[in-house]
Amino acid sequence: MFKIAIIGGGAAGFFAAIAAKRKQPQAEVTIYEKARHVLAKVGISGGGRCNVTNSFNEVTDLKQVYPRGDKLMKRLFNTFDHNDTYRWFENHGVPLVTQDDQCVFPRSQSSQSIVQCLTRQAAELGIAIRTSHTLQQITPQADGTLLLSFKEGETAVAHRAAVTTGGSPRESGLAYLAALGHRIEQPVPSLFTFNLADTAVCQLMGTVVDPATVSIPGTKLRGQGALLITHWGMSGPAILKLSSQAARYASGCLYRFPVAVNWTGHVKETEEHLQEILIKNPQKHLSSIRPFDLPSRLWLYLIGKTGLAADKKWSELGRKGINKLVETLTNDRYDVSGKSPFREEFVTCGGISLNSINLHTLESRVCPHLYFAGEVLDIDAVTGGFNLQAAWTTGYVAGEHIAETAG
Repeated sequence: MFKIAIIGGGAAGFFAAIAAKRKQPQAEVTIYEKARHVLAKVGISGGGRCNVTNSFNEVTDLKQVYPRGDKLMKRLFNTFDHNDTYRWFENHGVPLVTQDDQCVFPRSQSSQSIVQCLTRQAAELGIAIRTSHTLQQITPQADGTLLLSFKEGETAVAHRAAVTTGGSPRESGLAYLAALGHRIEQPVPSLFTFNLADTAVCQLMGTVVDPATVSIPGTKLRGQGALLITHWGMSGPAILKLSSQAARYASGCLYRFPVAVNWTGHVKETEEHLQEILIKNPQKHLSSIRPFDLPSRLWLYLIGKTGLAADKKWSELGRKGINKLVETLTNDRYDVSGKSPFREEFVTCGGISLNSINLHTLESRVCPHLYFAGEVLDIDAVTGGFNLQAAWTTGYVAGEHIAETAG
C-alpha cells in the first residue's frame, strides 16, 4: 500500500493529510505529532477564537503582510487562497464571520470549531493519527522510500512524507533536515512586543492610540495600527507588525534599537491642526485641548516631553512651541531594551530556505519525495490571520502534489 507520512499535527499538517487522502483515497495517510495532542497551536490562536484567515481587502501587496515568502505565497494563491479557505470551512460545517478589521473568525468565536472540523474530517477519511512521536531522522532508501526514525524508538517507512512541524525556536531543531542537505535560514522570533528603557511612558499602561505608526529610524521598517502602552513597554497591532517586518534587524541588534512613534499622522496635517486649535482657542491652556482626541494622560505626558508647561496658553506658543509639539507628536523617540513574547503565539522567522524547495510543488530539491508546508518553511506573516492562511495554502498545495505522485 502507498504510504504517506505527515510529520506534524498542526494546521498545515492536517490540511496536507486531508488534501492527499481525498485525492488518493487508497493511500495510507498517517499524521505523526510529537506532542500528546494535535492542533494545540490552532486551539490557542486568536486568543482561543482562532483567526482563521483574513479578507485581504486591505492588502495591495503581499509583501505588506508576508515579510518573508511573499513571492511564493503569491504563486501558491493561484492554487489555494483565502477565498478557498473561507469556502472550505463553510462547506465543512464551520460558518465564518469577517470583522471590521478584516480578520476572519468562526461564527462560534471558538477555535474548537476549527479543531473539531479538522479532526472530524481526518477521522471520516480514515487518516491515522499517532501522537507522542518525535521525528529524529529521515533516511532516503535505495527504492525511493523514506525511513523515518522517531525519538521514542519506532521507525516507519513512507513512499512520500511532508514535514509540517511548525517553527523551530533553535536551528538545532532542524539539524536532521540540514543533514539531508537543506539550507536553513536561522530561526529568530518574529511576533513580539517591545520592552522600553523609558519607564515613565509605562506609567500610561492601558492607553491605546488607533491608528499610530511606528518605525525604526534610518530604515524602511514600519508598522501601523492600534498601539497599546503596557507596564513593560509597547504592544498592539502596530508594534507586532513592526516586529514581524524587523525580525532579523532586531535580532541582529540584540533587541536594543530606537523606535519612533507617530501618534497623529502626516507632519503638515498635524501642524495645520495645531494652528487651527491656536486660532480658535488662544486663551486656553495646552492641557485643556487634546489634538486629534489623544488620550488625556498621553497628551499631558507628551507636553511634558517637549519641555512646555501644561498651563501655557496656546497663544503663547509661537513658532518654536508649535514645532516642538509637531516633532513630538509625529516623531516621538524611545529606546527598545528587549522583547516579550506575544501571548502564547510563537511565530518564527527562518526555517527551511525557499531555495531548497521546488516552488511549484513544495518538494525538497535535495531529498526526493519529501515535502514541506507551514511555518517550518522560511515564510511568516504579521498578525491578522495571515500565518494560518500560509499554513492552509502550503498544506493544501503539498498534499495535492503528494497525491499526484502517488500513482
